[in-house]
Amino acid sequence: MELNICHLYPDILNLYGDRGNIITMKRRLESRGISVNVDECSIGQPLDVDKYDIFFIGGGQDFEQEVLLRDLASGKAQEIRNAVEDEKTFLAICGGYQMLGQYYKTWDGVQLDFIGAINVHTIGAKERMIGNYMFTCDELNCEIVGFENHSGKTYLGEGVAPLGTMLSGNGNNGEDKTEGARYKNVFGTYSHGSLLPKNPVLCDFILQTALNRRCGSAEPLAPLDDTLENNAHRYMQERLSHK
Repeated sequence: MELNICHLYPDILNLYGDRGNIITMKRRLESRGISVNVDECSIGQPLDVDKYDIFFIGGGQDFEQEVLLRDLASGKAQEIRNAVEDEKTFLAICGGYQMLGQYYKTWDGVQLDFIGAINVHTIGAKERMIGNYMFTCDELNCEIVGFENHSGKTYLGEGVAPLGTMLSGNGNNGEDKTEGARYKNVFGTYSHGSLLPKNPVLCDFILQTALNRRCGSAEPLAPLDDTLENNAHRYMQERLSHK
């Protein structure tokens, strides 16, 4: 058994340790005897979506997202839309999450049309939403901890569910208590940190989702010794619970 992971725009969308999510997925799969191939795809490189089981898109600054628009328009945007509808697994963080949506409108009214793979849109604000945060993930019956740093406020449209409900922090927009997005096998979130090392339950759920899509219905992932991961998670959980 093997899984193929595509890291999209790793040289551009690379803020706040987001690459740690790739490292974590690879380690947790290999610890269970599952082979992993990780390829990187950036500007000017062809994207063969049929080859991959998981796509990862990290966060970047606003001007970096603008740089990518021409490359996306060259054909990658349609390929990504096809992969989403084909229920390939996506983990998209912050700017990568925004890019999967319909558009980003800056605070001064300039609209950037994005991939349109999921029905969300983002409106820029002058003030940033920064800090450690925590939300419930009802789908997994657990709490997720992370770090947010964004000025864009994201709103979910019809057909898209939130990844979770905020307990501490701002999440999607600081208004409706939602955090992230779930559509088919897409996981969108504002959580840097990086997200997966200190949230092993979520990491394994994403991996299981990809395995199930690959195999029809895969065997449940064997448990690992998550003592260090759970200690890191618990530390942030207690810290945020007492704010």
